[in-house]
Amino acid sequence: MAKHAPEMPIEVDSETGVWTTDALPMLYVPRHFFVNNHIGIEEVLGADAYAEILYKAGYKSAWHWCEKEAECHGLSGVAVFEHYMKRLSQRGWGLFKIQSIDLDKGTCEVRLDHSAFVYVYGQCGRKVDYMFTGWFAGAMDQILQAQGSSIRTQAEQVYGASEEGHDHGLFVVKPL
Repeated sequence: MAKHAPEMPIEVDSETGVWTTDALPMLYVPRHFFVNNHIGIEEVLGADAYAEILYKAGYKSAWHWCEKEAECHGLSGVAVFEHYMKRLSQRGWGLFKIQSIDLDKGTCEVRLDHSAFVYVYGQCGRKVDYMFTGWFAGAMDQILQAQGSSIRTQAEQVYGASEEGHDHGLFVVKPL
């Protein structure tokens, strides 16, 4: 397996220890730590309730991220979404690839390979990447609003690599 150094800028404040990439502070944690916390919360709340909480929180976070990164890099439109997918991929969540995107219609399809969640859950017969759904809608809606569009969206995972018969995940974003 070929390896390479991170492809995004990382700065560490000497006084505070805070890591920053581009315009935002970051945390660097082991995958098992994050996913084990995710599993623990899911066991208490149930996957459906936890998915609903994560959708709302992820939507808000993606909106904020896209707004700050667009400003930091002078990006707009599809370029913001492309940058978001690139950074998510570079940060180890999985490899995200835009299959299609149409801002005029408020639609998008994203393929996910090598999901951090699937690496831990394996093929368990259910979708485990639900954390990402709110991210896609939040990103899309921030971009749409920045362009002056009144379209708002929702996202759903169609299938995941954790389900039999699939080797990747697929997410769809469409208007409400």
